[in-house]
Amino acid sequence: MYKGGCLCGAVRYFITGPIRNIVYCHCSLCRKAQGSAFAANGIVEAADFELTKGAQNLTAYASSPGSKKYFCRTCGSPIMSKKDSAPNVVRVRIGTIESEIGERPIAHIFATSKAGWEEITDELPQYPTYEPGR
Repeated sequence: MYKGGCLCGAVRYFITGPIRNIVYCHCSLCRKAQGSAFAANGIVEAADFELTKGAQNLTAYASSPGSKKYFCRTCGSPIMSKKDSAPNVVRVRIGTIESEIGERPIAHIFATSKAGWEEITDELPQYPTYEPGR
């Protein structure tokens, strides 16, 4: 089980299942949403993700048609995103997980969109769009 939450502590959650397909996304939307070179995201089953505190403090932004990014309305911490086309999964922002994570990243996605000042130096595969199979 994993636990996590936002910077100010107003939003808290538990994950009771595995985290899969952890990726570093370098697309311009993720870079802007995170204020960083990339977003570290992982997929969990919606049934395994439970908000335990602060559901009323979570607000959403429709970043593209059918896709919403959720964040804490007090501190701005990005928590997760959801797509209408995949209602059974939640894409969690890995940086908000406080527990030790056993799963590891599998790839860099949208690597051709990375920030011009960034250099990817690890050995993970890099893809111009989504990783194969998604």
